[in-house]
Amino acid sequence: MSGNEFRFFLSCDINLPVTFRIDRLEVTLPPLKSSTSAAVDTGYATEDRRGELYVECALYVDGAPFGLPMRTRLESGQSFCWSELITLSTKYRDLTAHSQLSFTVWDVSCCKEEGLIGGATILLFNSKKQLRTGKQKLRLWLGKEADGAFPSSTPGKVPRHERGELERLEKLMNKYERGQIPRVDWLDRLTFKAMEKIKDRESCGSRSSQLYIVVDFCSFEHQVVFQESGPNMFLPSPIGANELVTVWDPEVGKINPSEHKQIKLARSLTRGIIDRDLKPSSNERKVIQRILKYPPTRTLSGDEKQLLWKFRFSLMSEKKALTKFLRCVEWSDLQEAKQTVELMGRWETIDVCDALELLSPVFESEEVRAYAVSVLERADDDELQCYLLQLVQALRFERSDRSHLSQFLVQRSLRNIELASFLRWYVAVELHDPAYAKRFYSTYEMLEENMLKLSTANTGGEDGFKLWQSLVRETELTAQLGSIMRDVRNVRGSTQKKMQKLRQLLSGLLCELTYFEEVIQMVSLMDRLLKLENLDLHLTPYRVLATGQDEGMMEFIPSRSLAQILSEHRSIIGFLQKFHPDEEGPFGITATCLETFIKSCAGYSVITYILGVGDRHLDNLLLRDDGRLFHVDFGFILGRDPKPFPPPMKLCKEMVEAMGGAESQYYTRFKQYCCEAYNILRKSSNLILNLFHLMAGSNIPDIASDPEKGILKLQEKFRLDLDDEASIHFFQDLINDSVSALFPQMVETIHRWAQYWR
Repeated sequence: MSGNEFRFFLSCDINLPVTFRIDRLEVTLPPLKSSTSAAVDTGYATEDRRGELYVECALYVDGAPFGLPMRTRLESGQSFCWSELITLSTKYRDLTAHSQLSFTVWDVSCCKEEGLIGGATILLFNSKKQLRTGKQKLRLWLGKEADGAFPSSTPGKVPRHERGELERLEKLMNKYERGQIPRVDWLDRLTFKAMEKIKDRESCGSRSSQLYIVVDFCSFEHQVVFQESGPNMFLPSPIGANELVTVWDPEVGKINPSEHKQIKLARSLTRGIIDRDLKPSSNERKVIQRILKYPPTRTLSGDEKQLLWKFRFSLMSEKKALTKFLRCVEWSDLQEAKQTVELMGRWETIDVCDALELLSPVFESEEVRAYAVSVLERADDDELQCYLLQLVQALRFERSDRSHLSQFLVQRSLRNIELASFLRWYVAVELHDPAYAKRFYSTYEMLEENMLKLSTANTGGEDGFKLWQSLVRETELTAQLGSIMRDVRNVRGSTQKKMQKLRQLLSGLLCELTYFEEVIQMVSLMDRLLKLENLDLHLTPYRVLATGQDEGMMEFIPSRSLAQILSEHRSIIGFLQKFHPDEEGPFGITATCLETFIKSCAGYSVITYILGVGDRHLDNLLLRDDGRLFHVDFGFILGRDPKPFPPPMKLCKEMVEAMGGAESQYYTRFKQYCCEAYNILRKSSNLILNLFHLMAGSNIPDIASDPEKGILKLQEKFRLDLDDEASIHFFQDLINDSVSALFPQMVETIHRWAQYWR
């Protein structure tokens, strides 16, 4: 069922008896009244008591009892859980909009006569005339028998203004159990833990005298909407002048049968020889070229799909057209799918970046995914390492554990021990994901089996067993390092004492450490793309490797934070003068050093803008002795930022001052580098978007929370609607707006941006 579809049943069509389950009673039972003088004063004893309880259920239709009441079995103790199914003789089709159930709890312990605990009622249909389903928590009115009149004097639903956090969470939990909230395993586990803490905190904070009964109503495949049966069912009810009326349309979201039939007929006619020689007209060619420029996130309309299908033969020479053509195929049609696979084999071979799109969750066909893998085989090891993290994540979208993609990754890793090391780590980290642990373990197993079979002839002198043991040793070393870091953290005293302890613990381990190579992967990829266009912006993509769910390794880069530099040297220029003094150079430093600083500032300004990196401050902006500035701590991406009103560009006042101010020639050069870099990366937007799409199933919070929204945010940053010249003007305005926010202004919005850096 699509997201726009609403399917439902009418209550008058359901010829089934009303069924529900009495689940349990919540909160401690109130004590019995005592005949002693002390009890007469207080009304209750001081000790919790044991009771023998049953629940009486009755159906009321328009305020009058309907049928005989039903009773649960007796339940004794201090906690009461019946979990008993109750089936009434009345059927759903016989209910009215004001039908309600009453629940009265009785206690037969320690008394000759039955003692009334309390009662509650609930309407079977909500305010939207939808049948209630799932668990409902009803508050009992203590000392009152359930009132079946309409309106009732004992409503079980807690009034909205009295509901707390726990009631809100229970309502959401009810929706979750009914499938109305999507399941996200890693997020669900965190949420359930948080809910348990809230529940424990509220139960420990105060022993409430309120009693609640939990009733579980029957669920159906679709929502049940009230509709009265009989001859007057179509008579309209009076509607007020300004009243909003909800109308249920069973056709919403369904395929238009006539349109669908027309498409099928058109495609059946063009499957033969008739359209092999068809050529698009001038206008059709323009439309096709516009479609081919769409980003991979764009959904094709019905007319666009039909146009690409019609001219599929003439498009076979255009490699950029294949991914768009594959999106317009009706894969459920076996003949159409068969013809598509044949055409795909004869199509102009696509680029590697487009092959990554075919590995996204959009494409389920095994033939298409196998074709994408065959294209990836053309990538060299350096390029493959740039995409390896995403390719491992793409294993989630494969249809089998030992897919073409997993076999390809294993076979390429056997030729390069560095790739093998990364593949093993990337797969091992994902073994913690219960939903896909089996799949990742299968790839891990394949890597181990194939590496152990390697002979010395294949590996340049080392046998496969020794190579695998060296990889396994990496895990042992990281475990030892983790233990060492915990020991150092527990050392009391000065930083010097901690460093001495660290040297002591590392002394026997340093000789065995393996040098792990990965990058803040996206920064490294963008650095590579810029260098391919002969633009070296002196970036510092330091190496990082995840070795577990909450641990990893990071390359140390000798540098200092801007906060520390400004504290010790008052300015960035003062710091650089210490290492690269030149009396004849700009600002007393060498021209090379200043150029390095300007280029690195430009590179990271563009990259952090595109990736939407947040939480920027002077402690996570670092500067190396040679003038290279770089960012650390990418905990917030895709526009998420813990600080309010972040500026569009992460450019601090001290950086601009080091270039001579906003009017200097060096600042103008900085803007030129920014615009040049922005346009270069815009040309590779499809590659970057495809890589992010492959991460849709990962456990990275900023992506996993809403992958589609995150990718659209990223796409928006590229401004693909602009040509190169217009994008230069756009980016220059962006820089000017951000820099203006760093200096005193009277405009409120700019003032808020300025607060970001304070």
